[in-house]
Amino acid sequence: MARTIAIGDIHGCLAALECVLAGIRPEPDDTLVLLGDYVDRGPDCRGVIERLRRLERECVVIPLLGNHDDMLLDIYDGHPELLADWLQFGGTATLQSYGTIRPEDIPAEHIAFLRNCRLWHETKRHVFVHGNYRAELSLSEQPRETLLWESLKRRWPGPHCSGKLAIVGHTSQKSGEVLDLGYLKCIDTWCYGEGWLTAVDVESGELWQADKSGGARR
Repeated sequence: MARTIAIGDIHGCLAALECVLAGIRPEPDDTLVLLGDYVDRGPDCRGVIERLRRLERECVVIPLLGNHDDMLLDIYDGHPELLADWLQFGGTATLQSYGTIRPEDIPAEHIAFLRNCRLWHETKRHVFVHGNYRAELSLSEQPRETLLWESLKRRWPGPHCSGKLAIVGHTSQKSGEVLDLGYLKCIDTWCYGEGWLTAVDVESGELWQADKSGGARR
């Protein structure tokens, strides 16, 4: 049967992504929902986006936009006042991976990949967002700031009004373990730090995890 698999915040950790994908072995009918934050902090942001663009030819890929990706797009689109904050926020690692100090040197096709990312995704049994949500609002009514930037550390939402299980990223779980509230799972498990990149089959619950050096968790 076709699977729906969510992958947490990658943050430039290509080796971890490759290890997780090797474990998943995606088939053409599988859907991979990527929860955003492809760039910043990790060592190979360029390689991550290149790999995700190839992945789109291997299976169904639904990339969500993360707050780090959104900030890069803002700078690329002519908001230099954000540059200093972005560099301290992890953007230096992104530019290093492209061998440049100028955001405008990032390849247009990589920017296009980020522009095509969604703010949310919904299936019959699950809702997917990068950051957080307002439990009383449908996904189409959610504030953009909430979807991209609001941390679970600031506010735990209640069960979503749809009754569906929420799969989220953004709030790094320094324990390396998935946060499971029953109605919500946060699968950002701090890959760029000392944790793991996490992927989960949202129906079966099967997990794949790898560290930033590409080692699979046993």
